[in-house]
Amino acid sequence: MPKVGYVTILGLPNAGKSTLMNTLLGQKLAITNSKPQTTRKRILGILSEENYQVIFNDTPGILNPSYLLQEKMMEDVNYAIKDADVLIIIIDVSDEKEIKRALMNDYLKEVFEYKNNPKILVLNKVDLLQQEMVSNFLSKFEQLGKFNSVIPISASLKFNMERVLSEIIEYLPEGPKLYPDDIIAEADERFFVSEIIREKILELYGDEIPYSCEVLIAEFKERENAKDYISAEIVVEKETQKPIIIGNQGRAIKKLGERSRKSIEEFLQKEVYLELRVKVRDKWRSNENMLKSFGYGRGKEKE
Repeated sequence: MPKVGYVTILGLPNAGKSTLMNTLLGQKLAITNSKPQTTRKRILGILSEENYQVIFNDTPGILNPSYLLQEKMMEDVNYAIKDADVLIIIIDVSDEKEIKRALMNDYLKEVFEYKNNPKILVLNKVDLLQQEMVSNFLSKFEQLGKFNSVIPISASLKFNMERVLSEIIEYLPEGPKLYPDDIIAEADERFFVSEIIREKILELYGDEIPYSCEVLIAEFKERENAKDYISAEIVVEKETQKPIIIGNQGRAIKKLGERSRKSIEEFLQKEVYLELRVKVRDKWRSNENMLKSFGYGRGKEKE
């Protein structure tokens, strides 16, 4: 009987959760960026081999919500914890402030005390530290006695990934596989295309704009004798944000479209025609109905 189960990855914003999942899967599913709160919805990534199936749950960064969207994001985190057969807590140890924030975070403190499931603590970005400091951190966290394993890693450099995966498999229960072996994600292509566009918005625009944006796929047509057609709507909160997205003489949105199209084609492995439009939806991040229509607040526990 194979080892099968859900593995939830938790951490503060920018700790490296999405990079860790992408690295363990061997391909990029979750978008990544240096800006915090890049991940808004939990993403299932599925790693299948003959003897195991690991269903990774990449979650939004843990935060104290200041508006409704962030409340929905934290709901997703709560559901993902309840789903988990194994919990992975990731801490960025390259920055002492981040370590203190993690240790002082009330939500993570509760997770540290969580008794129901095995907990693996991964100390990320150890490639940026002296070996002596890594050893000190390992000793410090092991002495807490809260974790089944404490593992130093560098998710971006793929350091110690084999150990992380072997520890995960060790703690998973035996059971029948939950997905066919050729399925690597639960979400559909529309979701990943919208996430790719949002990733490019994070890359190209200043700090305020990306957090006010949502991307919706209005049309996705596969065409036999032409490029697939994708029409995407970039939703912003204020009229003043619309011209920023578009840019002078449309230069900014043209650049956004070009970069998004290239990444979408790499992901889909085929050529696409991408059309972008900008729409204003006043205060959408605090509107319950709009958030539901955008796919937030639909998280539920596994059956």
